[in-house]
Amino acid sequence: MASIYLASRSPRRRELLAQIGVRFEMLLFREGPRADAETAEDPFPGEHPDDYVRRVARLKAEAAWQRVLLRRGLRRMPVLAADTTVALASEILAKPADAADAARMLRLLSGTRHRVLTAVAVAFEDRLAMRVSESAVTFRPLDEEAIARYVESGEPFDKAGAYAIQGRAGAFATRLEGSYSGVMGLPLFETAELLREFGVTVP
Repeated sequence: MASIYLASRSPRRRELLAQIGVRFEMLLFREGPRADAETAEDPFPGEHPDDYVRRVARLKAEAAWQRVLLRRGLRRMPVLAADTTVALASEILAKPADAADAARMLRLLSGTRHRVLTAVAVAFEDRLAMRVSESAVTFRPLDEEAIARYVESGEPFDKAGAYAIQGRAGAFATRLEGSYSGVMGLPLFETAELLREFGVTVP
């Protein structure tokens, strides 16, 4: 039987949870733009990346727990939600809006050392707890041809900072300090630590 609900469509998060032997069921929001204002992922004007990633992960977990309460017949289990953002100084690089936006982000990240923040939140009954993983990734300089090829691959879309470290963009990273799984979207150490606090058995 599942021991938690996962409030995420990310296939990477599903793979990472399975990697550490956590059994889960999907608890999904509606497809397309979310009508729920409380789970909107747009940054507030001037919002710091650290505050942003915590706020969004918390709101995702809270909204998902409300879904559990509203759906009759659902077994009550902890709900896990997460949010990842890439931060270049105080600028938030979330998911690109289109190909031009993806190329813009990759130009900004070219030759830089930037932060990747992933907040993991678990909600159950009247309790919510959170952990945040921070990693630093250094990119080699990227020329326009490399950026264009990468954007054309389709990989940047639906990825914070317009790249996937576990994909072709792995060839861009000259150094990674911190959590590889955190850069992918679900830091396994922090996730396991958090789930154990809620009584979930993690190998």
